[in-house]
Amino acid sequence: MPDSGYPWPIETTRLDNGLRVVVSEDRTAPAVAVNLWYDVGSRHEPEGQTGFAHLFEHLMFEGSVNVAKTEHMKLIQGSGGSLNATTNPDRTNYFETVPAEHLELALWLEADRMGGLVPALTQETLDNQRDVVKNERRQRYENVPYGDAWLRLLPLLYPPGHPYHHATIGSMADLNAADLATFQAFHSTYYAPNNAVLTVVGDTTAAEVFALADKYFGALPPRDDIRAAPDGRTVPAGGGPAVETVTTDVPAPRVYVAHRTHPFGTPGYDVTTVLATVLGSGRGSRLYQRLADGERIAQPDLVGAYGVDLAHGPAPLIATATARPGVSGDRLREGLTEVVDELATVPVTAAELDRAKALLTTMWWRQMSTVDGRADTLGRYATQFGDPARAGERLPAWLAVTAEQIAEQAAELLGAADRATLTYLPEEKS
Repeated sequence: MPDSGYPWPIETTRLDNGLRVVVSEDRTAPAVAVNLWYDVGSRHEPEGQTGFAHLFEHLMFEGSVNVAKTEHMKLIQGSGGSLNATTNPDRTNYFETVPAEHLELALWLEADRMGGLVPALTQETLDNQRDVVKNERRQRYENVPYGDAWLRLLPLLYPPGHPYHHATIGSMADLNAADLATFQAFHSTYYAPNNAVLTVVGDTTAAEVFALADKYFGALPPRDDIRAAPDGRTVPAGGGPAVETVTTDVPAPRVYVAHRTHPFGTPGYDVTTVLATVLGSGRGSRLYQRLADGERIAQPDLVGAYGVDLAHGPAPLIATATARPGVSGDRLREGLTEVVDELATVPVTAAELDRAKALLTTMWWRQMSTVDGRADTLGRYATQFGDPARAGERLPAWLAVTAEQIAEQAAELLGAADRATLTYLPEEKS
């Protein structure tokens, strides 16, 4: 298996209405992955409309002009396919993998809900999905230990007004306050062909996909007044570290230490990715070796570090650990910050660097091993960087990172003055 590049063909076109179409042919198996990236995420949401992008991830499955409620899922699954959708601060994407003979069905379904959701959207559907999102917030964020960590970390890292200040789940007050017309306007603004990338990977040809895309998407009108998200590349200085301590119903102390780094896709974030792997990926990482295996103050399966791959502002690097029984939050926090601080002063060894790059290489080719993984990756690079072929740059960039670059970035960006620390402490039981 090669260490670099993207060893499959990539062909692209742009329809007259602005829809970008990316095709990567692979005849290995009779299946195709269809992936539609919309350039809309929570970073686009103006004040008072938080949670809209995520709600539309739900609404897009609730019927359109020619497809009844729940029929989209039934048609794909009844054809032997699978499907889902996700939302993050940068984008919303919808995807399905189907037997190759059902490619036309998948494209028709996606085109129908791109152009036909608003006429079919009713107050009843909106109210129903608002309730679904409320339940999701309760189940994923509010009613599980440490579940609201991401909701708390974002405001610590990004000030009010920054596009990454709030999470994609949004504010229930905002969702409740908006009327049907406001949601219809949001969809009409962002769910336009010239704000989307359609990627198809698998057992097909570029000529077939381009023809089908034009047949089903070509008549959809472009939108000329798509609102750009606020510029998030610069984060105003906060005047010192941000600290929050939460005493609540959790089983053990847990600490998160977070820093802003560089945007995903930049050379600086490539260093962050390798740094995070050295710091907190698996049993050979520094955090595991020191806190779980060495000092034995952290639970082995609850210690690690990772970058959050956000492309339109300084992306966060997060390190976390959960205490073993009898270990205080203060002791855990001291141990965690010591390991992070040492990245700037204790050189990364050749063995550490080789291990990190081996893990990243495996992760990359695991993503590339499936048609749906490739479709999502090509859609990302076409949407965020204008060229799907740039996906082939990522692995070589990771493999080129040096120990000196890691130390330099740690010294520049991971200092205590720019740190956000979130600590959970258990409530005292009577």
